[in-house]
Amino acid sequence: MIKYFTIENNFFGENSPKKLLDTYGSPLYVYNEQILRRRCQDMLSLVSYPKFIPSFSTKANSNVKLLQIIKEEGLYADAMSPGEIYVLESAGFRPEEIFFIPNNVSKEEMSYAIDRGILMSADSLSQLETFGQINSGGSVALRLNPGIGIGHHKKVITAGLDTKFGINLEDVEIAKDIISKYNLNLVGLNQHIGSLFLDSTPFIESVKNLLDIARGFKNLQFIDFGGGFGIPYRKQSGENPLDLKQLGTRLTSIITSWARDYGQDILFKIEPGRYIVAESGILLGTVHSIKENGGITYIGTDIGFNTIMRPVLYDAHHDIEVYRDGNLLPSGKNDKKVTIVGNICESGDIISKDIELPNIKLGDIIGIIDAGAYGYSMASNYNNRLRPAEVLIENGGQTSLIRRRDTLDDLLRNFTLT
Repeated sequence: MIKYFTIENNFFGENSPKKLLDTYGSPLYVYNEQILRRRCQDMLSLVSYPKFIPSFSTKANSNVKLLQIIKEEGLYADAMSPGEIYVLESAGFRPEEIFFIPNNVSKEEMSYAIDRGILMSADSLSQLETFGQINSGGSVALRLNPGIGIGHHKKVITAGLDTKFGINLEDVEIAKDIISKYNLNLVGLNQHIGSLFLDSTPFIESVKNLLDIARGFKNLQFIDFGGGFGIPYRKQSGENPLDLKQLGTRLTSIITSWARDYGQDILFKIEPGRYIVAESGILLGTVHSIKENGGITYIGTDIGFNTIMRPVLYDAHHDIEVYRDGNLLPSGKNDKKVTIVGNICESGDIISKDIELPNIKLGDIIGIIDAGAYGYSMASNYNNRLRPAEVLIENGGQTSLIRRRDTLDDLLRNFTLT
């Protein structure tokens, strides 16, 4: 029996998908505040060790209103760019609540964080050298490659042998020399092994590896284990979620024992992004075309890969729901195998291939489930398409516009015209 995420979580409340599209336009990103807050609380209560803080990975979703909610719940945040720092500051995050974890950045970008009193992590020897040159005597963290990488696709594995991220373990002594050369204050170590794990074993092994390395550094203030906490994207097929209770129990035991042996009061951090926001978001769109070609039924929608990139970029799966006249269409004996496509002039503009769905008609509404992470944040104006609006269903059930839909004027906003 198929489980419908929106029904089980009362996602829309009194707001039907049709009413939302009639009000805010199609396509449309819709977020549920209650689910977002619940996921923040999941991470805050992950371990019982007293000095522990989750930092939201801003790249997953940088909508300022959602960031404000995440801050209200007590999370800190990670930034990958000055732009992410800027929006975090706009959402109310203080410098000490932001951790700058860039990759291959300029002196100017480093200075942007330094000038604001925001701690930065260097993820290569050359970046550490550059940091020392412009901020001698300053505080810094190191991003290490623990040698273990995991992820749902090769493009999101961020540790191990085949990655651009992190200082390799054999280079740790060289990093120490650079730190000494510029009289830097090493305050923390961090890692990130990859994205979307539902089995916690590789993550736990990477934690142990990083802690073994950390024993060789004195007076650390924090250790950051990274993110990658997954959510089940195949809920309708019964995919099990990450066992947070088991993970939390194992992690608590490991870090409590390590901190006792280390002999210092140390802070431990994690960097969840997807886990916090993915399930709080659904992308709605409209069916505008149905055609048969080569034995394939194509359902043409206004959800192109300019609106959600994950399926094209990572071959990522999203469960799909279908709504008609404000109501969800349940699966049944009339289900048909179809391919959901968008309106971009590319053959690869496919949202879901060969998926069993109820008999779809023109004007039906498609719901892309679990679209809150790496959805709008990777949206573009490719084909000069307009990016959709973003709407929040607040705890009281009312809706609020948290980002307006692009207009045609926005397409010309940055040009110098004569």
